[in-house]
Amino acid sequence: MATVLESLIVPRASTLPSLTISPIAASSFSARRLPRFGGLRARPSFSIRSFGSVSPIPSSRLARRGGLVVCEAQDTAVEVAAVTDANWQSLVLDSEFPVLVEFWAPWCGPCRMIHPIIDELAKQYAGKLKCYKVNTDESPSVATRYGIRSIPTVIIFRNGEKKDAIIGAVPKSTLTTSIEKFL
Repeated sequence: MATVLESLIVPRASTLPSLTISPIAASSFSARRLPRFGGLRARPSFSIRSFGSVSPIPSSRLARRGGLVVCEAQDTAVEVAAVTDANWQSLVLDSEFPVLVEFWAPWCGPCRMIHPIIDELAKQYAGKLKCYKVNTDESPSVATRYGIRSIPTVIIFRNGEKKDAIIGAVPKSTLTTSIEKFL
């Protein structure tokens, strides 16, 4: 994890030439906006630092976010529809098209790596292949039924039968080769 360190040199009062500071000296020590680490993005700081004092800037963004780090991994799974225990039979097993199902979990790093690939394949094979995702944390019975022991696992179904399984984060070409066998 990256960290942004801030440093500011503040002269001692005894080393200042006088109690008043000339405009040139004041400008060299004027308020500076330093980057602040906020999750996965560096943003400007929401405070002014001058001679070691901190003056907060009221900001609706600061109040709204409150310095929280938000995991955006779940947002990657919106392109392809999710399948649950309730709609598994109708969407996967009773489909007239071949079906590609990715078994994943939000905490799985390799799953996040292949999400964009699954989204691309869904667009590439639209009308020929149905693509779905199963969150194994939310639908453990489906994962158990098909013996999913590691994720990501991609299974291709045709006529309600399991035809092929690919385990792990694999390149798009590997998935494409497997899909082409069943179209």
